[in-house]
Amino acid sequence: MAFTSDNVQVFLAVLDKGSFSAAARSLSRVPSAVSMTISLLEAELDIQLFDRGTREPRPTPAALALEPQARLLAQQLQQLNGQAVALHQGLEERLTFAIAPELLSTSWADALAPLVEEFPSLVIEVLAAPQTDALELLHSGRAQLALVFERPAIDGREEFHELGRETLVAVMSPDYAPWRAVRDREKAGPDAGPGQLDIATLALTRQVLVASRDPQQTDLRFVFSHQIWRTDSHLAALALISAGLAWGWLPKSLVESHIHAGSLMEIPLENISNGTTLFVDWVWSREHAPGLGAQRFIALMRERRMREPAHRTP
Repeated sequence: MAFTSDNVQVFLAVLDKGSFSAAARSLSRVPSAVSMTISLLEAELDIQLFDRGTREPRPTPAALALEPQARLLAQQLQQLNGQAVALHQGLEERLTFAIAPELLSTSWADALAPLVEEFPSLVIEVLAAPQTDALELLHSGRAQLALVFERPAIDGREEFHELGRETLVAVMSPDYAPWRAVRDREKAGPDAGPGQLDIATLALTRQVLVASRDPQQTDLRFVFSHQIWRTDSHLAALALISAGLAWGWLPKSLVESHIHAGSLMEIPLENISNGTTLFVDWVWSREHAPGLGAQRFIALMRERRMREPAHRTP
């Protein structure tokens, strides 16, 4: 094979520096070694690459035609060597994120751009999983980082870094049967009371919950109703709620446009406000030490967060 990593490097150095002697200096070699490498390459290819009829060698049309592929090969070799070094230093073969589906619309990917620029060969995998399942993926070692809502209690196996906050609101379709009943009462006369639902009435209505596939794993903080429909997808929950089949808690950022369009409404609750604001955290395991990519991602998040308003300290 004519081209090798060595003679490609020499070929490009001569193109960039404009002479054998300048190329030799940049490569810490003697000019005769550079000249010999080019001559052997020309013999292998049976193509003249440089015109030596002038004071300095000038690239021939053939050399200029080969230049783009030679540069691409040099770049690929550089990336390959860089990946090998990074793997030796602890870079993951694959960096897996487990993300609660309600949080997929947050700015979780912002810190990825500088990460992949630093480690262009790093393979990223994103798994959408309900919060309990996402944390299970984390603790089993299947995922290196999990993006979830704040947990009811501190888990000693975990470390975390706050990404931001998200407000969950209770929403339903204006055509959902319990709300139609409220509207009918309002039409009955001024003594019907305000157009609100009390907690007792809400408990008797159907609620859809984004939850683990394991029925035993349920975040009870958001269980209000006696009849629960479960799904592991926020989009499925949104579809069921929009169809007037149930109500549910969903991120305000997800449902805001639907509320403005009139297809959904925030449930007017009697005696309590509608909305629960929770911190959103990147979580990693103390038991499975983060690799080089995860460590760098965490550092990039911290750098971004330091430029933002005050936040919790893990």
